[in-house]
Amino acid sequence: MSEPVEITPEAVESAVAEALAAVAAADDVAELKAARAAHQGEGSPLAALNAQMRNVPKERKAESGKLVGAARGRVNQAFAAREEELAAAELAARLESERIDITAVGTRTRTGARHPISVLQEQVGDIFVGMGWEIAEGPELEHEWFNFDALNFDEDHPARQEQDTFYVDPVARHLIMRTHTSPVQVRSKLTRDLPIYVLCPGRTYRTDEFDATHLPVFNQIEGLVVDKGITMAHLKGTLDYLAKRMFGEDAKTRLRTNHFPFTEPSAEFDLWHPTFKDGPRWIEWGGCGMVNPNVLRAAGIDPDVYSGFAFGVGIERSLMFRSDVKDMRDMAEGDVRFSEQFGMVV
Repeated sequence: MSEPVEITPEAVESAVAEALAAVAAADDVAELKAARAAHQGEGSPLAALNAQMRNVPKERKAESGKLVGAARGRVNQAFAAREEELAAAELAARLESERIDITAVGTRTRTGARHPISVLQEQVGDIFVGMGWEIAEGPELEHEWFNFDALNFDEDHPARQEQDTFYVDPVARHLIMRTHTSPVQVRSKLTRDLPIYVLCPGRTYRTDEFDATHLPVFNQIEGLVVDKGITMAHLKGTLDYLAKRMFGEDAKTRLRTNHFPFTEPSAEFDLWHPTFKDGPRWIEWGGCGMVNPNVLRAAGIDPDVYSGFAFGVGIERSLMFRSDVKDMRDMAEGDVRFSEQFGMVV
């Protein structure tokens, strides 16, 4: 242990000189903080001198106290002045680094554009909301019961096979990526009061190839009506109205007999597209039909009292008709140049 330092003018001046030298050598606030700890902290020379005041004889206490107090005051002032100086310098440097030359030519950034799939989906939604329908949504990760069983699919239906449907491990949980938005129809029947008029838009998944006419992930819009006295005439009128709103007053639809587990009778419906570049013609647009009584019963609805219709169209396919897009892959690759063609810049 070192011997106590006697309070003398020489010892005090030496401690002050060391402290002032450390203050002058500090180039930033962090270094100044370290110097303060070394020369003003408990283990500093000045602190050691101040601690010796208790050992100074009474007749010398006033003289020694004045000497040490003056020294500590000089050091405090030096640290405060240097701290202010360094802080001002650091602020000036930071402001300079953040300075913006408002006279310089700005950097041009590419403007984004809303994707035409999203816009078209919203436009179809607006058509049906204008008719008094509601928009219904549901989970994309769906239970097999909602996707198949409640829609009257047999246990051995081909759509249940893994080459058509994405199953989620473990398979025993019966979770799949929904293959259509029809599960939203089932959930709507289970949770909404009758009558029901809903449009169900959303992303769907199937194990299709990624090519010009197929996508493994695509968007669908399905419509569902459940009410008293609903007939195929209401379905046909709804489809014709949708076609005219989307493709012009000359557009129309026709029904062709088909089979779907969830509708009876069922039909494919075609669109008479009046604006094709190669001339007006019929082209397949989607599927539809009257809701199968078994599907109504699965949701606890009496088919002897209520009837309904359902239909579904692909948004990508509709965009191909409407805007003469030839390759579905253009819609999935996220290139802003594709979206800009449709004038939907944001």
